[in-house]
Amino acid sequence: MYAIVNILGKQYKVQANDVLTVDKLSAQVNEEVSFPVLMLVDGDKVKVGTPEVKNVMCKAKVVGDVKDKKLTVFKYKAKKNERKKQGHRQPYSKIAIVSIG
Repeated sequence: MYAIVNILGKQYKVQANDVLTVDKLSAQVNEEVSFPVLMLVDGDKVKVGTPEVKNVMCKAKVVGDVKDKKLTVFKYKAKKNERKKQGHRQPYSKIAIVSIG
């Protein structure tokens, strides 16, 4: 059994006991969160929501917060001695899918 869920505007295919890295959530570590299910597949049975499947939620637990590798942003204007160097690390949340249903 798997489901397609909507997490912060992005769609993910999840199964029970999966661990995902998603955009930073406002939830704290070890807090349980739930997401709407857009499509549910159980063997040959397929339920498609309009836009969400009614009475079905995906429950997940926040495992921790992580950051992506560092990106270097360098802007300059030729022949003007104008330079700007910045770094950026995108924050993510790691979640574990507890149940679908």
